[in-house]
Amino acid sequence: MRLIVAFFAILAVGVAAQGQQASSTNASDHHCDMVQRGDQVMGFSATKTTHHFHLLPNGGAIEVEANDSKDTESRDQIRMHLSHIVSMFAEGNFNAPMFIHDTTPPGVPTMTKLRGEIQYQFEETSSGGRVRIATENAQALDAVHAFLLFQIIEHQTGDSAIVEQAAGRKE
Repeated sequence: MRLIVAFFAILAVGVAAQGQQASSTNASDHHCDMVQRGDQVMGFSATKTTHHFHLLPNGGAIEVEANDSKDTESRDQIRMHLSHIVSMFAEGNFNAPMFIHDTTPPGVPTMTKLRGEIQYQFEETSSGGRVRIATENAQALDAVHAFLLFQIIEHQTGDSAIVEQAAGRKE
């Protein structure tokens, strides 16, 4: 039930944010602006890579892969960025997603406050990397799920808004 409430809250935030921007730009422009800021912050091209966000029973995962398996430059940049994100998030520093999205993503204030209750782990994948996010704290879990749902909507990944029952993903 919490997930459904969180999902609709995220949708409302996204619609409100896009509605506020509608006077000067449309939703497509908003997405293009976000992609450009993301390329700058992350150090790799969104058009050469694919993001995925997964909601898991104990947290979630952020996955980024180079679209071309021979694109070792993007793969290495993804790995560098995600390993840096793990350190930043563990310290309660969410400046990167706030700059990329031009707003504070839902869940960030709680994730910052409860940073000691959340574990972040970087894993290399064959074409990029993954950040695993885990917590046993119910309030932190709701915040992590809200944060990941926001990412799914903003990045237009088409990933599921339903918590996956599998313990995790393996390559």
